[in-house]
Amino acid sequence: MMLLLAAAVLPRLFWDAAPDTAQTLRDSGIVRIAVPAERAAAWKGTAGITVETADLVGAVKLEAPTVDYRANEATASRSPWITSNGWHFQRAAAGRFVYDVKGLQGATAAAEAFSYGVQAWIRSDAAGLKPLARMLDFLTTIGGEPAPAVADIGFVDDGSDTAAEVMNLMSRENLLFKVVRTPDPRLKLNVRIGSKEFPAADAEDPGRMAHLIRATLGDEKRSLRIYGSLVVVGRLDGSGGRLRVHLLNYSGANRSVDGLRVRVLGRYPKHALMAEESPGAELLDYTLEPDATEFTLKELKTYAVIDLGK
Repeated sequence: MMLLLAAAVLPRLFWDAAPDTAQTLRDSGIVRIAVPAERAAAWKGTAGITVETADLVGAVKLEAPTVDYRANEATASRSPWITSNGWHFQRAAAGRFVYDVKGLQGATAAAEAFSYGVQAWIRSDAAGLKPLARMLDFLTTIGGEPAPAVADIGFVDDGSDTAAEVMNLMSRENLLFKVVRTPDPRLKLNVRIGSKEFPAADAEDPGRMAHLIRATLGDEKRSLRIYGSLVVVGRLDGSGGRLRVHLLNYSGANRSVDGLRVRVLGRYPKHALMAEESPGAELLDYTLEPDATEFTLKELKTYAVIDLGK
C-alpha cells in the first residue's frame, strides 16, 4: 500500500455561542468545536461534542474562497476570478488563520486550509454547518504524515502589496512556488521583483508579471499542469518517490467540474483517488509517459486528493 502523504492539521469550527446550541451542532454532524476561553467552562462535559479553546487574537482574517464569474473590468477579460487565500499561507506558513463564511463556503474553506496544512478556524452560519461537517468527515479519512510541498519557483517576498498580488496570481494559475529569503539554487527558477529579469515596472501589472514568470519557467518544466478548468487550483507535496496531488474546485459551492485533466512531472504507475462525496471514484485515461503522468477526473465536486507512487 502506498504511504499517504497529508497535512496533519485539521480545520476547526469556531463557535462562540452558548452550550444550548449543542443540539444544533449534533444534528448537523459537528462533533468537535473550538470556543473562546471564556466559554470553555460552560461547554465542559457537553455530550457528543469535543471542545477545545482557541484564541483568535492575531489570527489572519481570510476571505471566503469562491469564484466571481463577472467580467474582469480591469482587463476586459471574462475569465472567472478566484478568491483564494494561498498567498496568505505562503507568506505566513506558520501563522494562524480564521475564515468568516456562509453556507457552502465553509466546506471550501476547510479544504483550502487543509490542502496547505495550516492552522485555521472557521466561523460559519447555521446553513453551513452540515456541509462543513461532511467536509471535515472526509478530511479525517485522509491519513498520513506531513510531506514537503513541491515548488518549481522561489519567490523573494519583500512584504509589499505588489508582491502579495503577484503571489496571488501565481497560486491561482497553478505556478508552484515557495517564499524564500534569498534565491534557492535547487529550484528551477527564482524570482525577485526589481531584478533585471523581473523589472519592478512589469510588476505594476501583476497579471503581466505572473505571465512573465510562467514564460520564463516554461510550461514543460512545470511540475503540475491542469487542463479543462480555470477554477481549479492544485498543489503537490511529497518525497521519496511518492506524490500527493491536491485539487480544489473554488466553484464547488455551486457547480462541479467535469473532465478535469491533470499532468504531473514524473512517472508514477501507482495511484489512489480520494474524492469528497465520490467514494469509489476512479481516475480515467491514466497515461504514463517517460517523464510525466497524466490522468482525468470524471468529476471534481469540491476537493480531491490523489496519491501517486512509483
